[in-house]
Amino acid sequence: MPVVWLIRHGESESNANLKTTHPAHSALTERGDEEARRVAQAIAERPDLIVVSPYLRAQQTAVPTLTKFPDTPSATWPVEEFTYLDPIAYKNTTGADRWPAANAYWEQNDPQLKHGGKGESFAELMGRVQGLQTQLRQQAAEFIVLFSHGLFLRAFLFTQILGRHDPSPEMMERYRHFIWGVNMPNCAILKMTIPANGRFTFSGYDTDHLTN
Repeated sequence: MPVVWLIRHGESESNANLKTTHPAHSALTERGDEEARRVAQAIAERPDLIVVSPYLRAQQTAVPTLTKFPDTPSATWPVEEFTYLDPIAYKNTTGADRWPAANAYWEQNDPQLKHGGKGESFAELMGRVQGLQTQLRQQAAEFIVLFSHGLFLRAFLFTQILGRHDPSPEMMERYRHFIWGVNMPNCAILKMTIPANGRFTFSGYDTDHLTN
């Protein structure tokens, strides 16, 4: 049965509360580079497909794995982070600087809201999550390694647990509490299988490679 490893990127400048320029351009820190190398070491079997988010920190995290398996096909899929704040809010700001705007966004609990007109709405996130589900079920590859982001991957896990993708205020509120209560460490691996019945089966987060 197909196996998918869902991997969050390594520690980024934003994770380290450093100033950023754009949500797509936050680079890995030195610690993040080391975490990315440890992920590559943890992948013993050659993947059939390596999927990477278009955001820089995920692309940098994938480099050691792509280098280790140069003959494996790779693809960029829309599995970038849920960027609910307008990208202009990231310019020369830290995560702490952005917290008031982030908190105000969640307090509104409006699935259709596009912060500043350019942030991604919760409804759009649910659409991308459902799109990933469809793409994975259509793949012939038996072993897929996918580099993505914490909010997006937890949205994927959240919707699979509930069996729902509806972009309702209730779902948005439940997702908000889910991400606050369920952390996903940088470079944690969420291993998933796709049985013949098409229902995804998950194990817990694997972080052993980060502590050895």
